[in-house]
Amino acid sequence: MNKISRTTISLLFAALCSSTFSQAQLGIFDGHIDIGTKVKTGTATYIPETQQYVISGAGYNVWFDHDEFHFLYKKMKGDFILYARAEFVGWSGVEQHRKVGWMVRSGLESNSAHVNAVVHGDGLTSLQFRRTPGAITEEMKSLVTHANIIQLERTGNSFTMRAAKFGEPFITVQVSDISLGEEVYVGLFVGSHNADVTETGVFSDVSITVPAHAGLVQYREYLGSTIEILEVASGKREIVYTSSKSLQAPNWTPDGKSLLYNSEGLIYSFDLGTRQPTLVPTDEVKNNNNDHVLSFDGKMLGLSSGVQALGGSIIYTVPVSGGTPKQVTPRGPSYLHGWSPDGKQLVFTAQRNDKFDIYAIPASGGPEIQLTSANGLDDGPEFTPDGRYIYFNSSRSGTMQIWRMKPAGSDQESVTNSEFYDWFPHISPDGKWIAFISFLKEEVKVEDHPFYKHVYLRLMPIGGGQPKIIAYVYGGQGTINTPSWSPDSKRLAFISNTTMPK
Repeated sequence: MNKISRTTISLLFAALCSSTFSQAQLGIFDGHIDIGTKVKTGTATYIPETQQYVISGAGYNVWFDHDEFHFLYKKMKGDFILYARAEFVGWSGVEQHRKVGWMVRSGLESNSAHVNAVVHGDGLTSLQFRRTPGAITEEMKSLVTHANIIQLERTGNSFTMRAAKFGEPFITVQVSDISLGEEVYVGLFVGSHNADVTETGVFSDVSITVPAHAGLVQYREYLGSTIEILEVASGKREIVYTSSKSLQAPNWTPDGKSLLYNSEGLIYSFDLGTRQPTLVPTDEVKNNNNDHVLSFDGKMLGLSSGVQALGGSIIYTVPVSGGTPKQVTPRGPSYLHGWSPDGKQLVFTAQRNDKFDIYAIPASGGPEIQLTSANGLDDGPEFTPDGRYIYFNSSRSGTMQIWRMKPAGSDQESVTNSEFYDWFPHISPDGKWIAFISFLKEEVKVEDHPFYKHVYLRLMPIGGGQPKIIAYVYGGQGTINTPSWSPDSKRLAFISNTTMPK
């Protein structure tokens, strides 16, 4: 049995022994059921302490013209994205084709039409589907095996499975023209491939996202937001707050107690102890965007706030507890991204002469100093904790990648050369790691970082090496624009998005 499963089973045992425990406590789901007739009874349990689901199920198979398994479900309409990190309890099972995964069904009958994204006990990862009730199940095998990240997305009558081994990019399989009806049963399932045997699966980081509708107008229409905290070493995610509003760009305070984020032009402090936000007063500066940065000592907050009369976003500084902000840049657009470790200098992205480059300016105000001038967009500058380098992202090579330079702008060199568009490098407080967000080239233009896309959060050593995916996210703009490391360099705060129920 693996380490994650030991922890989960311990918590599960404690929950089952608690007098306050109820099987009706099913997290985001509505119910659970054995699919099929005379199927060995299965179970489904939600563990609030870890935000995990544990499902045990039996049954001959999910195959041919009918199915037998245990199903944890909710009813949904429209488009959605289903995401989970799934593993069996124990290294081996009785049958190599035992199954864990996501299921979308037209009904709860054993022969219902369905689509499922599934990982088998022998590692086979596939998209399976029954087009009509009682029809023979079809299968599309993925190139990835032994996946533990499973995502199933419905867009109209098309279903897309994205699967990966944690840390690696998704491999995509898609089937079209599967009509399951407007309202469907959506959920997690476990099947044992043996009617006499019960198998158990553990599902972590489970989310059901309702994506942006087709034709959504960026910066005019917004989805709801979830603040998540990511344990970098393990990839474990914890949802700490959900809002129907657009929350963006959490900064982690150096004392480790709070996050700062912007929403609807205002700045909020989110107490990680009470899990409640409070407004940070910024006087008349009330058009703040997601380019806000804390000084290294945590005493000051740098803001970027839109002022149409001055050309767009203007940079201000204000005490972290709030007050009357002091204007730093005389004109816009100017978007703040970094504060020098000694607190004396700010680095920002500005549009001057119809081109975006990186500039520096004294934190107390003064003349701007241009640091980059290459063709293409330069953005997201951030100092390393030792002050030796400024990391940034640039499209000068024709693709958006991570670069670095000396504080005076010399020795500019590329850091990544990946198949994605990489934005907003954030250096860990211990100076050992770089975290950044990667957009998919098939979804965005090279110099654009829009809201509501499939993105990866990636990590690489400061000394270089192959980046590793540490989170698979539906987000983008506002997800991780600003420095969001915890002070101990072990966690990251970020924003994911979904349409909230009305």
